[in-house]
Amino acid sequence: MVAAKKDTKYSSAAVKAIEAELEKIRKALAGALDAAQPKEKTIKDGHEYVDLGLPSGLKWATCNIGAIAPEASGDYFAWGEIKTKKSFSESGSLTYGKKKYSIEIAGNSQLDAACANWGGSWRMPTKYECQELIDKCKWKWVTVNGVNGYKVTGPNGNNIFLPATGFRGGSSLHYAGSYGDYWSSTPYGSDAHCAYYLTFSSFNHIMKSRYYRYDGRCIRPVSE
Repeated sequence: MVAAKKDTKYSSAAVKAIEAELEKIRKALAGALDAAQPKEKTIKDGHEYVDLGLPSGLKWATCNIGAIAPEASGDYFAWGEIKTKKSFSESGSLTYGKKKYSIEIAGNSQLDAACANWGGSWRMPTKYECQELIDKCKWKWVTVNGVNGYKVTGPNGNNIFLPATGFRGGSSLHYAGSYGDYWSSTPYGSDAHCAYYLTFSSFNHIMKSRYYRYDGRCIRPVSE
């Protein structure tokens, strides 16, 4: 009696299909495992930064001055002042209405809060660098650990989070969770009362604007 031959062609095809499916699963698991692994942090002068792939090559810090996490607001500063305070007003401002301070303050340790507090190569961004962040990145309104703000993704796919910090006027905090206000280092021309800042809101309003120097706003440092 002759035994029936097995359909080896069918068996081979089935095995190959299973192997292909297993390879897909293996790759998916490897990708998930890699994503779960902690990535080496990029640190400069003691502070973490992200290279967003901007044309200027500028690096943006992951946190505001005084913050311990990307979603934290940190400290608020009047423009041209290197220390935070409890109340913000015209009379209490160092630079408001004083023409001698109508200068670019980036890198000036007497006026630039990032330079003074973080040291090294850290400084405040200029109005042009704020505009580059607006023009060259993708902005998406998100919530991180219960905090609203924008996920800002650079040309290379890396991103930072800018929380909606609001601003401080007098001793009160205004519009936190809805608006984000970040000082630049650039005065508004020869106007001794205003300076440029980066501002955004939950309804997709992202722009470089100007306002009075005495209000308290957050600062996101940058480095070359």
